[in-house]
Amino acid sequence: MTDGISISIAERLTPSDLKRIEMLLPQLSTTARFDSERVLSLLDAQNADLFVARESGQVVGMATLVTAPLITGWHGSIEDVVVDQSTRGRGIARRLLEAIIDESEQRGLSTLDLTSRPSRESALRLYESVGFVRRNTNVLRFGPPSH
Repeated sequence: MTDGISISIAERLTPSDLKRIEMLLPQLSTTARFDSERVLSLLDAQNADLFVARESGQVVGMATLVTAPLITGWHGSIEDVVVDQSTRGRGIARRLLEAIIDESEQRGLSTLDLTSRPSRESALRLYESVGFVRRNTNVLRFGPPSH
């Protein structure tokens, strides 16, 4: 790439990559906790792929494609989209999404979903600009009671 940004599915992660992912995580979620074993398990997961954006070999963004067979067909969801705040505004998130969309089309996924908080207006505009459509639905989440 002429701008020095490359997008790929991670096949291996170096200790430096893990440090960069650990640094990205709080920019994605204030409650998520980094676990290097969990991140590394994505490399071998059959139904999940970690897409990474690199600049000069250094991870500057990531997103996860999760696929699952359903009665209605293969379904995909995009999770954990984040680009380092120092590199935002350069189209990196768009390129991550486009790479995931291309991969989902190659795999023949019947649907591809993602969720975003209503307050993330610029992210919502980006998602719509690459073809996602807002749906009249509610996302519900169950969390086991804490003991």
